[in-house]
Amino acid sequence: MLSFVTTILAFTTPPSGTRDANADSKAMFTQFTMLGFMALVFWLLIIRPQQKKAREQTDLLKQLKRNDRIVTTAGLVGIVLNVRDDSVTLRTGDSTVEVTKTSISQVTEKAA
Repeated sequence: MLSFVTTILAFTTPPSGTRDANADSKAMFTQFTMLGFMALVFWLLIIRPQQKKAREQTDLLKQLKRNDRIVTTAGLVGIVLNVRDDSVTLRTGDSTVEVTKTSISQVTEKAA
């Protein structure tokens, strides 16, 4: 990665000792190129994976149905009894608990 950056700089910066009228515009072009490259890397490494994970979580919540075995973000493991617009009723052991859909982290077993 570092060699790629140095290659870009080698081709876009003028040799030392020579200065022409376009030197300032070339320097500005180099800065904008590097800024664009950094923005692309930022998007690829941070924003895109977050968007993908959010999309997967939304799909998981849309496909949630009765008798699915789930785990919440608090660590509760239960079986879905009822699905509503924004909440889910779970059976955990001998009790029932109502949690919000956003607190569901994963579905461990789909209903048959």
